[in-house]
Amino acid sequence: MEIPLQFRLATESDLANIVEMLLDDPLGAKREKGAADFFQPYGDAFKQIRNDQNHELTVVERDGEIVGTYHLTFIQYLTHQGGLRAQIEAVRVASKCRGEGIGREMLSYAIRRAREKGCYMVQLTTDKQRPEALKFYQQLGFVGSHEGMKLKF
Repeated sequence: MEIPLQFRLATESDLANIVEMLLDDPLGAKREKGAADFFQPYGDAFKQIRNDQNHELTVVERDGEIVGTYHLTFIQYLTHQGGLRAQIEAVRVASKCRGEGIGREMLSYAIRRAREKGCYMVQLTTDKQRPEALKFYQQLGFVGSHEGMKLKF
């Protein structure tokens, strides 16, 4: 019998687990910090996210253990007749649980949340260095309709 997944908003006590999942990836390991360096900036960001109704930082549990996370942001636009869209970011599945369908269930849940909020679109980005993630999102129906660009400071 498969143990069902539980979805809930993250609490401050989940931060260490979330950051560990962000670090457990070749790209994340280059930009995130763990252990003693972690609490202040991540804690400050968490408080802002928690206090903004347009953000949902979600954790996914199986049998009481956090096995995934993602961040859903609701963005109000003037385009599309003043429509609301959802942005999915920081999608991570614990490395020991990858390939078990958790990511598919997470994205399905995030899309349902976006529909419940009245969004007309869900969008996400994935790094070009992650071809397996690109293929995964395409299998879920996401279409590469735009070319994204970033300017880092």
